[in-house]
Amino acid sequence: MNYTPAELEAWDKEYVWHPFTQMKEYNQEKPLIIERGKGSYLYDIEGNAYLDGYSSLWINVHGHNHPDLTAALVEQAQKIAHSTLLGAANVPSILLAKKLVEITPAGLTRVFYSDSGSTSVEIALKMAYQYWKLKDVKRYARKNTFISLSEAYHGDTIGSVSVGGMETFHRIFRPLLFERIQTPTPYTYRMRDDGDEETCKNDCLSALESLLQAHHEEVAGLIIEPLVQGAAGMITAPKGFLAGVRNLCTKYNVLMIADEVAVGFGRTGTLFACEQENVVPDFLCVAKGLTGGYLPLAATLTNDEVYQAFLGDSAELKTFFHGHTYTGNQLACAAALKNIELIEKNRLIESLGDKIAMLESRLQAFRELPHVGDVRQCGMMVGIELVKDKTTKEMFPLHLAVEHSVILQARKLGAIIRPLGPVIVLMPILSMSEAELKRLLDITYESIQTVTHSAFAACSI
Repeated sequence: MNYTPAELEAWDKEYVWHPFTQMKEYNQEKPLIIERGKGSYLYDIEGNAYLDGYSSLWINVHGHNHPDLTAALVEQAQKIAHSTLLGAANVPSILLAKKLVEITPAGLTRVFYSDSGSTSVEIALKMAYQYWKLKDVKRYARKNTFISLSEAYHGDTIGSVSVGGMETFHRIFRPLLFERIQTPTPYTYRMRDDGDEETCKNDCLSALESLLQAHHEEVAGLIIEPLVQGAAGMITAPKGFLAGVRNLCTKYNVLMIADEVAVGFGRTGTLFACEQENVVPDFLCVAKGLTGGYLPLAATLTNDEVYQAFLGDSAELKTFFHGHTYTGNQLACAAALKNIELIEKNRLIESLGDKIAMLESRLQAFRELPHVGDVRQCGMMVGIELVKDKTTKEMFPLHLAVEHSVILQARKLGAIIRPLGPVIVLMPILSMSEAELKRLLDITYESIQTVTHSAFAACSI
């Protein structure tokens, strides 16, 4: 099929509805249409190159168009693309489940597949809820709700939205949702003028314990994004907060769900974020980086205690009645296996140390910019919070669209990044070279400096 760039742009605006995008504004701009990728770069239909500063929404690990990952897909496609996992098995899904159990925190022994982060969370919520009914329906009849953090984001399906706490995304759907119990997020920058992370941590853990003391008999589980609340604006938890949450869940007999969809597979500097505080959750949700950025695949891991509760004769109706058409898809599982093999073969996690240190060092300059209120980093995850006034922490007026303007300016300079509210997010491809990382930071710095200077001047008129 032959088509021109102009035709593609017109068809995009005529037919495609983009996620998390105000289409009225989108249709007033020239669209960015990606045609191919190589390594750390994306290329549009006009041949322009852009550093992929957000890993194509936090999923790419080894770079675009990686020959080994592509070869793994071709090899699997020549055998079979898909067959159902309902009542049957397939080779890649078996091998991947075995591998996931080997590399995740000890004690997680069972793998349930789905196709996205949202669905992996839905599965964990439903399993946790049903577990208590199967364990002792009379004793645990009241365990019907969940605790999650303020500003939580766990996906966009109804169950995952129900445990979310982002008003901008979720308030319109409130009549469709089940009730959750909210506990404070240790958002030190917004909670403490003195920046005291330890006090912030202790205050939030005390608040959680008070909730658990009052409601533990009603709570089936607690869900948390370990170390970093990504979509909330890269809110980094104080050291020890995650371990404190795990201890409280154990103390009050509440199942802990670790949503590592965004933070897993090296993003925080270790293969899984839970490792950094020696935490073993009751459920672990993974997706995004699982296939190295090639195909949709997610997994929910749990322990044998949970799994055993679902075993029984068919007539007992203990079955977990949940599934997806493409559960355990062979192509996706083959990509995931090769992704993990490359992580281990290339010692990718070990190689991140120098890059993380370089990021930390060069990010110090951002703190000196007059309209950067806070810079948060955990491993290869960075959030740069923009403010109109550093002293009051007042944000720029929404109508100025400062964050969006920063993104457009970065695009002109050769990088693709994304904002989350007033926060500019950097989530570089893990294999990105130090030279490429430095270039990404230079572009981001220049873009923030240029746009915020103009925006502040506009506010002063």
